[in-house]
Amino acid sequence: MAKLHSIETMGLVDGPGIRTVFFLSGCPLRCVFCHNPDTQSPNFGKDISVDELVKRAKRMKPYYKNGGGVTISGGEPMNDGKFLLETIDALHKEKIHVTVDTSGVGDRIYYPQIAEKADLFLLDIKHYDPVMFKKITKVDQDLLLEFMYQISKTNTRVWIRHVMMPSVTDTRKDMEKLVEFLKPLKKNIDKIEILPYHTLGVDKYKKMKRDYPLKNMPQMDKNLAKELESYANFMLKSC
Repeated sequence: MAKLHSIETMGLVDGPGIRTVFFLSGCPLRCVFCHNPDTQSPNFGKDISVDELVKRAKRMKPYYKNGGGVTISGGEPMNDGKFLLETIDALHKEKIHVTVDTSGVGDRIYYPQIAEKADLFLLDIKHYDPVMFKKITKVDQDLLLEFMYQISKTNTRVWIRHVMMPSVTDTRKDMEKLVEFLKPLKKNIDKIEILPYHTLGVDKYKKMKRDYPLKNMPQMDKNLAKELESYANFMLKSC
């Protein structure tokens, strides 16, 4: 049993094709740019079983014919590795493609099996530098590195995601360092996606009566982010 925050029934950006995206509650990270702080608590939302999740996914199965499927997101879906692993197995029995949207930080006991069984990871790299990683997320980078190692032993596909913040990782040098960090996963990575930092989550913090950590940070220039995304993908292919 897990806590379900919400469902997106016709997702088009969280993996290939048309997808049903299940957002589970609970996340061990406290990212300064988190725009869904309501997903951080493991107690937010309503209970959902693996069987219920699969039942809901099957309703959308006709839309999966052209390469779609289910994406398990959060929160952090690997926060409950047992539930995630059971969900992957159950969806595969229904011949449904499974993407896991993750920071790579979760229940390490299940890392090897999850790394092997998922069809695709949307792996969100918060920062390539361990000091900055902890500053941004409030946790150590060790679990991410361990998960990357487990993926590297498989043929599971990976799409890298990175939230680009102004004056934090918005230069070509930063993209070169990011690609260097990702080298152990080169054979698994299909592409790098840069997500420009935005302030859409500010109102949620106000409603929750929580201080927003990046009050003075402007939104990331989308054109620059796109340019640096192209550069990062070029560097990945060249390394």
